[in-house]
Amino acid sequence: MAAREWTAEELISFEEEIVRLFEDRQIRSPVHLDNGNETPLIEVFSKYVKADDWVMGSWRMHYKCLLHGVPQDRLKGAILEGRSIALCFPEYRIVSSAIVGGILPVAVGVALAIKRSGGTNKVVCFLGDMTSETGIFYECQKYAFHYD
Repeated sequence: MAAREWTAEELISFEEEIVRLFEDRQIRSPVHLDNGNETPLIEVFSKYVKADDWVMGSWRMHYKCLLHGVPQDRLKGAILEGRSIALCFPEYRIVSSAIVGGILPVAVGVALAIKRSGGTNKVVCFLGDMTSETGIFYECQKYAFHYD
């Protein structure tokens, strides 16, 4: 099933609603908002991320979930339940972790499983600049490079 196409304005509107819900104390847990990267993410998903690819990342996953096909109401429900910084929708091939660098070994493992099973889909893993400075990033990058 193809994900619906989102505009930057629609993504921003979704996040503004999440802010209102947080300010109204309907969300009583940490929320990490996407902001300012709408257009590049739309481009990345439209050009490089296919429906059968896995999308993984850390705590800024609202836009990635929407762009990869998680229904807006389902995502909003998960955020209201307190899962904003660790969203997992395996049926949509979305997995995230609130642990800095914690998703990296998972992403490498899923990619290895795809390779070993002869699959052609891929894992797209989003992370922040500080995560790229950690030892776990180095170890996962080294493993992925050496084992193709």
